[in-house]
Amino acid sequence: MPLVTSSTYRPPLLFRSAHLQTIYPALFRKVPTVTKERERIDTPDGDFLDLDWVRHPNSEQLVILTHGLEGNSSQAYIQGMARIFSEAKWNVLAWNFRGCSGEVNRRLQSYHSGATGELEIILNHVFDNTPYKQIALIGFSLGGNVTLKYLGDRAGNLDTRIKTAVAISVPCDLASSSVRLEAFQNRIYMERFMRTLRTKIREKMRRFPNQLDDTDLDRMRTFREFDGGFTAPIHGFTSADDYWTRASSKPVLPKVTIPSLMINAANDPFLAPECYPLEAAQENPNFHLEIPTHGGHVGFVSFGQNKTYWSEKRALDFVEQQTQS
Repeated sequence: MPLVTSSTYRPPLLFRSAHLQTIYPALFRKVPTVTKERERIDTPDGDFLDLDWVRHPNSEQLVILTHGLEGNSSQAYIQGMARIFSEAKWNVLAWNFRGCSGEVNRRLQSYHSGATGELEIILNHVFDNTPYKQIALIGFSLGGNVTLKYLGDRAGNLDTRIKTAVAISVPCDLASSSVRLEAFQNRIYMERFMRTLRTKIREKMRRFPNQLDDTDLDRMRTFREFDGGFTAPIHGFTSADDYWTRASSKPVLPKVTIPSLMINAANDPFLAPECYPLEAAQENPNFHLEIPTHGGHVGFVSFGQNKTYWSEKRALDFVEQQTQS
Protein backbone atom coordinates (compact mmCIF):
# COMPACT_ATOMS: atom_id res chain seq x y z
CA MET A 1 0.00 0.00 0.00
CA PRO A 2 1.86 3.15 -1.18
CA LEU A 3 0.41 5.48 1.43
CA VAL A 4 3.50 6.77 3.25
CA THR A 5 2.35 6.63 6.85
CA SER A 6 5.42 8.19 8.46
CA SER A 7 7.11 11.12 6.75
CA THR A 8 10.72 11.96 7.55
CA TYR A 9 10.24 15.72 7.33
CA ARG A 10 10.90 17.61 10.56
CA PRO A 11 10.70 21.41 10.36
CA PRO A 12 13.43 23.62 11.84
CA LEU A 13 12.72 25.32 15.12
CA LEU A 14 10.20 28.14 14.62
CA PHE A 15 9.13 26.79 11.20
CA ARG A 16 6.08 24.78 12.28
CA SER A 17 3.79 27.58 11.05
CA ALA A 18 2.12 26.81 7.71
CA HIS A 19 2.24 30.45 6.64
CA LEU A 20 5.90 30.91 7.56
CA GLN A 21 6.75 27.72 5.64
CA THR A 22 4.89 29.10 2.62
CA ILE A 23 6.08 32.70 2.71
CA TYR A 24 9.72 32.36 3.78
CA PRO A 25 11.01 30.41 0.74
CA ALA A 26 9.02 32.57 -1.69
CA LEU A 27 10.43 35.83 -0.34
CA PHE A 28 13.81 35.04 1.17
CA ARG A 29 15.30 31.87 -0.29
CA LYS A 30 18.08 32.51 -2.80
CA VAL A 31 19.40 29.75 -5.05
CA PRO A 32 22.02 30.38 -7.75
CA THR A 33 20.67 29.76 -11.26
CA VAL A 34 21.56 26.29 -12.47
CA THR A 35 19.58 26.12 -15.71
CA LYS A 36 21.48 28.76 -17.68
CA GLU A 37 20.99 27.51 -21.25
CA ARG A 38 17.74 28.84 -22.78
CA GLU A 39 16.03 27.28 -25.77
CA ARG A 40 12.86 28.62 -27.43
CA ILE A 41 10.63 26.20 -29.30
CA ASP A 42 7.60 26.96 -31.44
CA THR A 43 4.26 25.37 -30.64
CA PRO A 44 1.95 23.84 -33.27
CA ASP A 45 -0.54 26.71 -32.83
CA GLY A 46 1.99 29.46 -33.58
CA ASP A 47 3.09 30.30 -30.06
CA PHE A 48 6.36 29.59 -28.24
CA LEU A 49 7.66 27.98 -25.06
CA ASP A 50 10.94 28.82 -23.31
CA LEU A 51 13.01 25.95 -21.93
CA ASP A 52 15.96 26.33 -19.57
CA TRP A 53 18.55 23.55 -19.46
CA VAL A 54 21.57 22.19 -17.66
CA ARG A 55 23.14 19.31 -19.60
CA HIS A 56 25.64 16.59 -18.77
CA PRO A 57 26.99 15.13 -22.04
CA ASN A 58 27.50 11.60 -20.69
CA SER A 59 24.14 11.28 -18.94
CA GLU A 60 21.06 9.63 -20.45
CA GLN A 61 18.79 10.74 -17.59
CA LEU A 62 16.57 13.83 -17.71
CA VAL A 63 14.31 15.45 -15.13
CA ILE A 64 11.66 17.88 -16.37
CA LEU A 65 10.53 20.54 -13.86
CA THR A 66 7.13 22.25 -14.10
CA HIS A 67 6.48 25.40 -12.04
CA GLY A 68 3.31 26.59 -10.32
CA LEU A 69 0.72 29.31 -10.91
CA GLU A 70 2.33 32.59 -11.99
CA GLY A 71 5.77 31.13 -11.35
CA ASN A 72 8.63 30.55 -13.77
CA SER A 73 11.82 28.56 -14.18
CA SER A 74 13.84 31.01 -12.07
CA GLN A 75 11.87 30.35 -8.87
CA ALA A 76 13.97 29.18 -5.92
CA TYR A 77 12.00 25.94 -5.66
CA ILE A 78 12.74 25.16 -9.32
CA GLN A 79 16.44 26.03 -9.08
CA GLY A 80 16.81 24.18 -5.79
CA MET A 81 15.43 21.03 -7.39
CA ALA A 82 17.54 21.62 -10.50
CA ARG A 83 20.66 21.92 -8.37
CA ILE A 84 20.29 18.66 -6.49
CA PHE A 85 19.51 16.70 -9.67
CA SER A 86 22.33 18.35 -11.60
CA GLU A 87 24.76 17.48 -8.81
CA ALA A 88 23.61 13.88 -9.21
CA LYS A 89 24.49 14.15 -12.92
CA TRP A 90 20.95 14.35 -14.22
CA ASN A 91 20.21 16.60 -17.16
CA VAL A 92 17.60 19.18 -16.15
CA LEU A 93 14.92 20.91 -18.23
CA ALA A 94 12.98 23.64 -16.41
CA TRP A 95 10.31 24.99 -18.71
CA ASN A 96 8.00 28.00 -18.56
CA PHE A 97 4.28 28.05 -19.23
CA ARG A 98 3.17 30.49 -21.91
CA GLY A 99 3.59 34.07 -20.80
CA CYS A 100 5.68 33.16 -17.74
CA SER A 101 9.24 33.37 -19.08
CA GLY A 102 9.51 37.15 -19.07
CA GLU A 103 7.90 37.74 -22.47
CA VAL A 104 4.21 37.85 -23.34
CA ASN A 105 3.15 34.92 -25.49
CA ARG A 106 1.71 35.41 -28.97
CA ARG A 107 -1.83 34.11 -28.52
CA LEU A 108 -4.85 35.10 -26.47
CA GLN A 109 -4.66 31.75 -24.70
CA SER A 110 -1.96 31.32 -22.08
CA TYR A 111 -2.00 28.37 -19.63
CA HIS A 112 -4.19 26.77 -16.99
CA SER A 113 -4.22 24.02 -14.36
CA GLY A 114 -5.06 21.29 -16.83
CA ALA A 115 -2.68 22.33 -19.63
CA THR A 116 -1.30 18.86 -20.27
CA GLY A 117 -0.92 19.68 -23.95
CA GLU A 118 1.91 22.05 -23.04
CA LEU A 119 3.77 19.27 -21.24
CA GLU A 120 3.19 16.99 -24.20
CA ILE A 121 4.79 19.56 -26.53
CA ILE A 122 7.84 19.63 -24.26
CA LEU A 123 8.05 15.85 -24.14
CA ASN A 124 7.67 15.46 -27.90
CA HIS A 125 10.51 17.95 -28.36
CA VAL A 126 12.66 15.91 -25.98
CA PHE A 127 11.79 12.62 -27.69
CA ASP A 128 12.58 14.01 -31.14
CA ASN A 129 15.80 15.83 -30.32
CA THR A 130 17.60 14.16 -27.42
CA PRO A 131 19.01 10.70 -26.57
CA TYR A 132 17.65 10.46 -23.04
CA LYS A 133 16.47 7.01 -22.00
CA GLN A 134 15.16 7.73 -18.51
CA ILE A 135 12.88 10.70 -17.89
CA ALA A 136 11.44 11.85 -14.57
CA LEU A 137 8.72 14.49 -14.20
CA ILE A 138 8.53 16.82 -11.21
CA GLY A 139 5.78 19.42 -10.79
CA PHE A 140 4.97 22.00 -8.13
CA SER A 141 1.46 23.11 -7.17
CA LEU A 142 -0.36 23.83 -10.48
CA GLY A 143 2.57 22.16 -12.24
CA GLY A 144 2.09 19.10 -10.06
CA ASN A 145 -1.54 18.92 -11.09
CA VAL A 146 -0.57 19.19 -14.76
CA THR A 147 2.06 16.46 -14.32
CA LEU A 148 -0.29 13.96 -12.66
CA LYS A 149 -3.15 14.72 -15.01
CA TYR A 150 -0.85 14.09 -17.97
CA LEU A 151 0.13 10.71 -16.53
CA GLY A 152 -3.46 9.74 -15.84
CA ASP A 153 -4.88 10.96 -19.14
CA ARG A 154 -2.21 9.18 -21.17
CA ALA A 155 -1.86 6.10 -19.00
CA GLY A 156 -2.62 3.74 -21.86
CA ASN A 157 -0.19 5.38 -24.26
CA LEU A 158 2.69 6.66 -22.14
CA ASP A 159 6.16 6.67 -23.66
CA THR A 160 8.27 4.03 -21.93
CA ARG A 161 11.12 6.51 -21.40
CA ILE A 162 9.00 8.28 -18.77
CA LYS A 163 9.87 6.28 -15.68
CA THR A 164 8.63 8.15 -12.62
CA ALA A 165 7.17 11.40 -11.27
CA VAL A 166 7.00 13.55 -8.14
CA ALA A 167 4.32 16.19 -7.50
CA ILE A 168 4.62 18.63 -4.61
CA SER A 169 1.86 20.67 -2.92
CA VAL A 170 -0.76 19.67 -5.48
CA PRO A 171 -4.28 21.19 -5.61
CA CYS A 172 -5.52 17.99 -7.26
CA ASP A 173 -9.14 18.96 -6.53
CA LEU A 174 -9.27 22.45 -7.99
CA ALA A 175 -12.77 23.37 -6.82
CA SER A 176 -12.08 22.76 -3.13
CA SER A 177 -8.64 24.38 -3.32
CA SER A 178 -10.12 27.48 -4.94
CA VAL A 179 -12.68 27.76 -2.14
CA ARG A 180 -9.95 27.23 0.45
CA LEU A 181 -7.98 30.16 -0.94
CA GLU A 182 -11.01 32.42 -0.47
CA ALA A 183 -10.67 32.06 3.31
CA PHE A 184 -9.82 35.23 5.25
CA GLN A 185 -6.48 33.86 6.45
CA ASN A 186 -5.41 33.24 2.84
CA ARG A 187 -6.25 36.67 1.46
CA ILE A 188 -2.56 37.62 1.13
CA TYR A 189 -1.98 34.76 -1.31
CA MET A 190 -5.14 35.35 -3.27
CA GLU A 191 -4.43 39.05 -3.74
CA ARG A 192 -0.88 38.31 -4.88
CA PHE A 193 -2.15 35.92 -7.52
CA MET A 194 -4.91 38.29 -8.61
CA ARG A 195 -2.48 41.18 -8.96
CA THR A 196 -0.33 39.39 -11.53
CA LEU A 197 -3.32 37.83 -13.29
CA ARG A 198 -4.99 41.23 -13.70
CA THR A 199 -1.80 42.64 -15.20
CA LYS A 200 -1.67 39.85 -17.76
CA ILE A 201 -5.32 40.28 -18.72
CA ARG A 202 -4.77 43.99 -19.34
CA GLU A 203 -1.78 43.20 -21.55
CA LYS A 204 -3.88 40.68 -23.47
CA MET A 205 -6.57 43.31 -23.96
CA ARG A 206 -4.00 45.67 -25.44
CA ARG A 207 -2.77 43.02 -27.85
CA PHE A 208 -6.19 41.57 -28.67
CA PRO A 209 -8.64 44.50 -28.67
CA ASN A 210 -12.37 43.77 -28.46
CA GLN A 211 -11.81 40.11 -27.50
CA LEU A 212 -11.93 40.58 -23.71
CA ASP A 213 -14.15 42.62 -21.41
CA ASP A 214 -12.50 43.95 -18.26
CA THR A 215 -15.65 45.55 -16.82
CA ASP A 216 -15.45 43.57 -13.58
CA LEU A 217 -11.71 42.86 -13.52
CA ASP A 218 -10.82 45.29 -10.73
CA ARG A 219 -13.63 43.94 -8.56
CA MET A 220 -12.58 40.30 -8.89
CA ARG A 221 -11.22 38.91 -5.65
CA THR A 222 -11.49 35.13 -6.05
CA PHE A 223 -10.53 32.38 -8.48
CA ARG A 224 -14.21 31.64 -9.04
CA GLU A 225 -14.68 35.16 -10.37
CA PHE A 226 -11.46 35.21 -12.39
CA ASP A 227 -11.69 31.68 -13.76
CA GLY A 228 -15.33 32.14 -14.63
CA GLY A 229 -14.69 35.46 -16.34
CA PHE A 230 -11.42 34.75 -18.10
CA THR A 231 -9.68 31.37 -17.66
CA ALA A 232 -12.70 29.29 -18.61
CA PRO A 233 -13.95 31.16 -21.72
CA ILE A 234 -10.45 31.84 -23.06
CA HIS A 235 -9.51 28.16 -22.89
CA GLY A 236 -12.74 26.53 -24.03
CA PHE A 237 -14.51 25.74 -20.75
CA THR A 238 -18.11 26.73 -20.09
CA SER A 239 -17.65 27.96 -16.52
CA ALA A 240 -15.29 27.95 -13.56
CA ASP A 241 -16.89 24.73 -12.32
CA ASP A 242 -16.50 23.08 -15.72
CA TYR A 243 -12.85 24.14 -15.81
CA TRP A 244 -12.12 22.90 -12.30
CA THR A 245 -13.84 19.57 -12.93
CA ARG A 246 -12.14 18.84 -16.24
CA ALA A 247 -8.70 20.15 -15.24
CA SER A 248 -8.34 18.41 -11.85
CA SER A 249 -5.92 15.50 -11.65
CA LYS A 250 -7.65 13.71 -8.77
CA PRO A 251 -10.14 11.75 -10.92
CA VAL A 252 -7.34 10.24 -13.04
CA LEU A 253 -4.96 9.26 -10.23
CA PRO A 254 -6.29 5.67 -10.22
CA LYS A 255 -5.07 5.35 -13.82
CA VAL A 256 -1.42 6.34 -13.18
CA THR A 257 0.82 3.52 -14.40
CA ILE A 258 4.33 4.58 -13.33
CA PRO A 259 5.69 5.08 -9.79
CA SER A 260 4.57 8.57 -8.78
CA LEU A 261 4.84 10.39 -5.46
CA MET A 262 2.58 13.20 -4.26
CA ILE A 263 3.83 15.21 -1.27
CA ASN A 264 1.09 17.37 0.28
CA ALA A 265 1.74 18.84 3.74
CA ALA A 266 -1.11 18.38 6.19
CA ASN A 267 -0.94 22.09 7.06
CA ASP A 268 -0.81 23.41 3.48
CA PRO A 269 -2.96 26.58 3.56
CA PHE A 270 -3.90 26.16 -0.11
CA LEU A 271 -5.32 22.65 0.17
CA ALA A 272 -8.74 21.44 1.33
CA PRO A 273 -9.31 17.89 2.65
CA GLU A 274 -10.34 16.81 -0.87
CA CYS A 275 -6.73 17.39 -1.99
CA TYR A 276 -5.43 14.43 0.00
CA PRO A 277 -6.40 11.45 -2.22
CA LEU A 278 -6.06 8.64 0.30
CA GLU A 279 -8.30 6.26 -1.62
CA ALA A 280 -6.21 6.52 -4.78
CA ALA A 281 -3.04 5.80 -2.79
CA GLN A 282 -4.65 2.80 -1.12
CA GLU A 283 -5.94 1.31 -4.36
CA ASN A 284 -3.28 2.19 -6.98
CA PRO A 285 0.12 0.56 -6.27
CA ASN A 286 1.81 3.11 -8.55
CA PHE A 287 0.54 6.19 -6.72
CA HIS A 288 2.40 7.08 -3.52
CA LEU A 289 1.01 9.74 -1.17
CA GLU A 290 3.09 11.32 1.59
CA ILE A 291 1.50 13.78 4.02
CA PRO A 292 4.09 15.44 6.27
CA THR A 293 2.57 17.14 9.28
CA HIS A 294 4.34 20.39 8.41
CA GLY A 295 5.62 22.01 5.24
CA GLY A 296 3.09 24.63 4.15
CA HIS A 297 2.71 25.19 0.41
CA VAL A 298 5.88 24.41 -1.56
CA GLY A 299 7.80 24.94 1.67
CA PHE A 300 9.54 22.06 3.48
CA VAL A 301 12.26 24.43 4.67
CA SER A 302 15.58 22.90 5.72
CA PHE A 303 18.86 24.50 6.73
CA GLY A 304 21.17 21.57 6.27
CA GLN A 305 24.05 20.85 3.93
CA ASN A 306 24.16 23.14 0.88
CA LYS A 307 20.83 24.61 2.04
CA THR A 308 19.02 21.79 0.25
CA TYR A 309 15.36 21.52 1.20
CA TRP A 310 13.88 18.26 2.41
CA SER A 311 11.49 18.04 -0.55
CA GLU A 312 14.43 18.18 -2.96
CA LYS A 313 16.31 15.32 -1.33
CA ARG A 314 13.08 13.34 -1.00
CA ALA A 315 12.34 13.79 -4.70
CA LEU A 316 15.84 12.75 -5.76
CA ASP A 317 15.77 9.70 -3.48
CA PHE A 318 12.39 8.59 -4.83
CA VAL A 319 13.34 9.14 -8.47
CA GLU A 320 16.65 7.32 -8.16
CA GLN A 321 15.03 4.46 -6.33
CA GLN A 322 12.60 3.99 -9.22
CA THR A 323 15.14 4.43 -12.02
CA GLN A 324 17.87 2.25 -10.52
CA SER A 325 15.73 -0.67 -9.44
